[in-house]
Amino acid sequence: MTNKVALIGAGAMGGAIGRRLVETGNALVVFDLNAEKVAELVAVGAEAAPTAAAAAQKSDYVILSLNAPAIVRAAVFGKEGVADGARPGTLIIDMSSIDPEATRQLASDAAERGLRWVDSPLSGGAPKAAIGELTLMAGGAAQDVADAHNVLQHVASNYTHMGPAGAGQTTKLINQVLCGLNFLAVAEATQLALDAGVDAAKIPQALKGGRADSAILQEYMPRYVAKDYRRTGRIDNMVKDLNGAQDLARRTHTPMPLTAICAEVHRMLTAAGLGGEDQAMLMEFFKGAKREIS
Repeated sequence: MTNKVALIGAGAMGGAIGRRLVETGNALVVFDLNAEKVAELVAVGAEAAPTAAAAAQKSDYVILSLNAPAIVRAAVFGKEGVADGARPGTLIIDMSSIDPEATRQLASDAAERGLRWVDSPLSGGAPKAAIGELTLMAGGAAQDVADAHNVLQHVASNYTHMGPAGAGQTTKLINQVLCGLNFLAVAEATQLALDAGVDAAKIPQALKGGRADSAILQEYMPRYVAKDYRRTGRIDNMVKDLNGAQDLARRTHTPMPLTAICAEVHRMLTAAGLGGEDQAMLMEFFKGAKREIS
């Protein structure tokens, strides 16, 4: 049976998810304030909706791909939002990366309206969405998480139920700590290799399968070397997530000194006007490093 899915938010990530859902045979209705982003999905077979409510009215599942808790709340509970059009029992799948506490409140408010809620933030970015290989960490009731998989199986190869509402978002913050530190560590190591005269382009192969290996090493060291700054993510989104991790750490009294340093580097680059650029731009942090070793 064809899944009837509404997509609210067709930016870089939402657009990749939407395109993949259409390609895998789902009936997609899309709403976004950016008409150009909507048109891109309509061109591949999606249907445009004038409001989030109208999109939800035609769907059994509603996927959210948005940037902040306030935006998620407005999209769902605001005027002409999802809750105004969704039928009782509609499953809302929030693939945004937002605060776990905000997620728990959103899920509770949805339940009061007869709607189901699963938080399912992601790792892998638009490139993995395009080939159906996202990693998803889900929070919510067991049956709702299982039902969400009917749709999410088309975009993800790894899908794990982490616990009740908010557990997916908590896991995503942990994911972002690991990614943020790894991006920065690989950039720093790349600069050391360049300054020391080693062919940094060969390092990923040289370290493949060893303890220092990682997906970020394999993808990003070659990009760092080549100054390949094409956009597959945003530095300011990492700032948002690291801020969230630090907020959680304060609540749990967890010391996170490395995360603090990593967050400051990302904030510095954002302050320098690079917030909208890809993580590959972390190499700009090392622009002042000496280029020759005597």
